[in-house]
Parts: sequence; structure tokens; C-alpha cells
Amino acid sequence: MLRYILWRIAVMVPTLLLISMLVFTIIELPPGDYFESYISELRAMGEAADMEEIEALRERYGFDQPAPIRYIQWVGGMLQGDFGYSFEYQLPVSEVVGDRMWLTVLVSFVTILVTWIIAFPIGIYSATHQYSWGDYGLTFLGLLGLAVPNFILALILMYFANIWFGTSIGHLMDQKYLNEPMSWDKAKSILEHLWIPVIIIGTAGTAGMVRRLRANLLDELQKQYVVTARAKGMSPFRALVKYPLRMSLNFFISDIGSILPQIISGAEITAIVLSLETTGPMLIKALQSQDMYLAGSFLMFLAFLTVIGVLVSDIALALLDPRIRLQGGSTK
Repeated sequence: MLRYILWRIAVMVPTLLLISMLVFTIIELPPGDYFESYISELRAMGEAADMEEIEALRERYGFDQPAPIRYIQWVGGMLQGDFGYSFEYQLPVSEVVGDRMWLTVLVSFVTILVTWIIAFPIGIYSATHQYSWGDYGLTFLGLLGLAVPNFILALILMYFANIWFGTSIGHLMDQKYLNEPMSWDKAKSILEHLWIPVIIIGTAGTAGMVRRLRANLLDELQKQYVVTARAKGMSPFRALVKYPLRMSLNFFISDIGSILPQIISGAEITAIVLSLETTGPMLIKALQSQDMYLAGSFLMFLAFLTVIGVLVSDIALALLDPRIRLQGGSTK
């Protein structure tokens, strides 16, 4: 196990290096850069651009140098903890991301927690009561949750939240608390608005997890070892929990690789519809404006979380399921 972990950590270095090359290349592919986009935007509004200031900024941040040199400077800065400067927000990248990071983590963590709390009992019930009226009803709700787009559900809940509960439309807090330091009133306002994105983002995830858990658990319950355990007099609950439920959770452990970056990135479309102060809309805006340092550093952070998540899921799968081995080779 230790040898495998060390080997995977060693492989992470060239993997992240290749990802950084790919990210930098994709950001560089569109013609021009942030400064050219900024000049075009000013001219579209009928304003004059200070070309001397723009050229000074271009030279200061190395945009007058070839792309390979800028790539080396960018990667070298990240290794030293310097993620660059966001031209869109006129702040260091660490400060721009830091203001939104904890709100994104809060929304995503609560969404994942609520998804697990709801999906596991429903999935177990549907699998153990196959083709019952409860199974049919829950299956219908699950398919409905998968079919309804999140942005449609967001618009509907925004309307009813305002009509029924008086919750302001949009944002993760009342507008008077925007850009204000954390306080008890601001925390209560966040909690008041939090349930709306949690329901919207968690709907599809809950429905999908219920369907997968039901399918995997049904497959395990039909295997011979479960029939043998019941024939020997093992209680139904123990016969369910000891092996079938444990074996059917492989997909859940495998999802750790995608859950970690999802916690940070959040649901972008839902966040845009609800005007949430999370990192998803910030990343999309940075890509549109070619804010290289902000977009590139954020994408690299998501790639790092993905690599870590895959490693954690592989190790957890080996511990959960004895049939899985971390190295090849035949067994006798």
C-alpha cells in the first residue's frame, strides 16, 4: 500500500505539469489577451483607453514576452505561492478567490450532505421493496428530478421563495450585507438564503445517487452469498448491511475524485441564475475576459483536487472491497 501511494504521488507531478501546459495553451488559443479585450470594451462604450498605462501593465506582467517564457514564470510563481494578478478585479488572485471560496465550500458541502442524507435511505428502501408502490413513486420523483433542468427549477424556487417566505430574489445573502465583514446578522441572512441553492443543486444529484444505489444494491441482493446468509438464519438487517450495502457503495467511493473539485467550483449555471457569490461565475467571467492568471490558477487548483480525489478514492476502494487490489498480477 505504501509503495503504491508513493508511486501515485510521484506520477502526480508530471500529470499536473501536463495539465498546466494544456490549461495555458487553451487560455492562449483565443486571439489577443485581456488588455486587447479591455481596449475593445472601452471603445464600445465610447471611452478612450490610456495606451501608455496599458503598455506599462503589459510589460510589468510579461505580456510582451513569448508564450513559453510567460508559462515558465506562471508555473514558477504558483510553486512559490504567487498565483498572479487578476486584471478584471484589480487584486491578487488569492484575494479574489479567497472572498468567494468559503461561500462556495459552504453551499457545496451542505448540498452534498443533504444529498447523502436523502439518497441513502430512499435508495435502500427502493432496493428492498422492489416494484412496490413506494418504489414506483420514488422512481417517478427521481426521474422527475433528473429531467427538470436546474435553471428552470431555480427560476421557480426564486419566485415562490419571494412570494411565500419573503426571501429576496438572487444572491446568497441580503444585498445590504454584500462586501461586509461577517457578523451574526449576515450569517443568519446566509442561512436564510442557503436552502434555495441547496435544493436546486442537490435535486439532480440526489435522484442520480438513488438510481445508482438502487441498481447496485439490487444486483448484490440477488447474489448467492446473500441467499446463503438468509438461509442460515441471519437477520434481514444484518444480511443487508454487512456485505450487500457495503459492496454497492463502490460507485459512491469512486465519486470522491469528482466531489472534491465540485465543492470548489460549485454549480455554475445555478450560481449565475441566482447571482450567487461563489467561484463558478467568477471562473466563467475570467475565461470570457481572458483574465489569464485568475482562470489558469483556478483551473490548476481544480486539477490538483481532482488528482488528490482520485488517489483517495482508489485507496478507499481497496479498503472497502477486498476484491480490489492496487497492483496487478495473478493470484493463486
